[in-house]
Amino acid sequence: MFKRPRVSVAGASCVPSLLFSSLCGTWVMAEEVARLSPVVISTTATERALNDAPASITVITQDELARRPVQDLADALQGQPGINIGGVGLTRRGIGIRGMSSEYTLTLIDGRRINQTSGLIGHSDIDLGWVPPEAIERIEVVRGPMSSLYGSDALGGVVNMITRSATDRWRGSASVGGGWRDDGRGGQTHQGAFYVGGPLVQGKLGLSVYGENRRRSATPGDPDSNISQLEGRESTTGNVALSFTPDSRQRIDATFGRGDEDRWRNARQAGSRPYLYETRDNIKREQWSVSHRGRWDWGETQLRAYGSSIDKTNSRTQGDITRPQSLQERIVDGRATFGLGRMHLISVGGEWRKESLEDSSVNAVGHKQADHQALFLQDEIAFSPAWSLVLGNRIDRHEQFGVQHSPRAYLVHHWSDALTIKGGVGRGFKAPHLKQLSPDYEMRSTTFAIYGNPDLKPEISTNVELNADYQGQGWSVQGGVFQNSLKDLIQTRCVSDCTGYRILNYVNVDKARIRGTELGGSMDLPWRLKLKGNYTYLSARDLSADRPLAERPSHSANLILSWSANDKLSADLRAKYLGTQTYYNKDVPNTLPAYSLWSIDATYKLDKQLSLRASIENLGNKDLSKASPLFQYAEVGRFYYVGLRANF
Repeated sequence: MFKRPRVSVAGASCVPSLLFSSLCGTWVMAEEVARLSPVVISTTATERALNDAPASITVITQDELARRPVQDLADALQGQPGINIGGVGLTRRGIGIRGMSSEYTLTLIDGRRINQTSGLIGHSDIDLGWVPPEAIERIEVVRGPMSSLYGSDALGGVVNMITRSATDRWRGSASVGGGWRDDGRGGQTHQGAFYVGGPLVQGKLGLSVYGENRRRSATPGDPDSNISQLEGRESTTGNVALSFTPDSRQRIDATFGRGDEDRWRNARQAGSRPYLYETRDNIKREQWSVSHRGRWDWGETQLRAYGSSIDKTNSRTQGDITRPQSLQERIVDGRATFGLGRMHLISVGGEWRKESLEDSSVNAVGHKQADHQALFLQDEIAFSPAWSLVLGNRIDRHEQFGVQHSPRAYLVHHWSDALTIKGGVGRGFKAPHLKQLSPDYEMRSTTFAIYGNPDLKPEISTNVELNADYQGQGWSVQGGVFQNSLKDLIQTRCVSDCTGYRILNYVNVDKARIRGTELGGSMDLPWRLKLKGNYTYLSARDLSADRPLAERPSHSANLILSWSANDKLSADLRAKYLGTQTYYNKDVPNTLPAYSLWSIDATYKLDKQLSLRASIENLGNKDLSKASPLFQYAEVGRFYYVGLRANF
């Protein structure tokens, strides 16, 4: 049977794959395998050792998430290389990767895509709240286009949340905590979450259940306390999953989850007769999936059917409500992986996806849908234990743009046991979303109106990167360079009355280029200290207009100093720096100032199962709204957090 280089496989007497580790009693538990040789799946859809992954990838473990306050996915990704958590409007945040905005980041749960709402629901960050931290085993963050595997929407990168699954014994955890601002100006939070999983029938049927409730009160503005600086939120989510292994070769999974979220804020209506009002959004979401995975004498197979839906409604104390919106996706995909000779591991598969939008603004009937079909082929070539090459291509058929190819080639070389050099080139595309393409789409505000453009072209990206990773004794260093050349990037542009009530159209920017450098490293220090950090330099330009792309900081850095005082007490000092960035206000460039934030976290183990956690966020009490009113997201001032976490 084919073997990939440097991929650790354990428990061969049961099933020679980590796919079945959850319920197979003779298997080493997945987290124990990960400590020996971390395994990732997001870069090839097959299991590979982390240092053999053909992409720039970072893994965030559950232990790392448990060391600091994490309310949503944006909090979980804070401090990671190449990641920018930026504002998307209405006091909300999005995840940008390597200078690409949040709508180019594809979010996955166990490899399943969830609704990309940022282009369809204004100022949306709904993608961030699907899974509570207690239910996450790890998060795999792939930086750079991954359209060769995932198609459109993965032009910036991929964030894959791997959830905890049932093993041959019951296990779980629960946490509760809350926080408050130093200045007492609202913004208090509380959060409770749990995960529990184990066998219903030993070796055959497993159950996993998780849930969460979290709340954040609204923060009044300063100096105008009648409007909200940050909106209030309350969210309740729950999920149940069953895993059935009829024999040692097969596994069947079924999941169902729901979420209900309320958001509220006070705002002022502009115009000749301004007035104050409270607006409330209610967001209901569902996800479901059924999958079958098999390990056969000739290879592996996977077949899945899954879907998700989001329904958003609005109410206001005064004025016109925001129209209701409903977004649904239904997906069927499959993959077969098999060895070919001694050098090749072939994966071939396909995907069918139906996307439906109910929104009165999209056209006269208030409904629009699109069907997507795709085929992909991938070859993982092992020339030797030191050299491997991944070749792949995905063919997407779009009903308006026809066939689109997304090829990729990526080479990995283990120069020595300590030094790994990797690099590659890939092409990706992103089709305009349903609203952008609709000739009838119209969105009006008090200061501007946006209209759809049926003549838009798909965005095309060509990415090149080269990276090196050296793992020494007690220290490590990583470095890389990348360039992302973009064609027909979609942006809004004023086409009429640009100094008054602006008329905006979606247009293709002829050419843009994002290039950068990523550096990182870690070092064990005396007195049980460890230093870890990363730095990113970014040059993002609209080449057609010869000006910087908006809201991309040229310099960013993150630093963590960890202290393990003893077996019970640990602490982290975190620092984040963002350099200056350009912001366009009515097409006039403005400079947002650089800033830095410092935070400290501490964990004390009361016993083997129970831990006390405390944090102080924004030690310097930095207020970005005073630094510049143009920041899209207002970082809260100094913030205190305390919580308890129990493992069982």
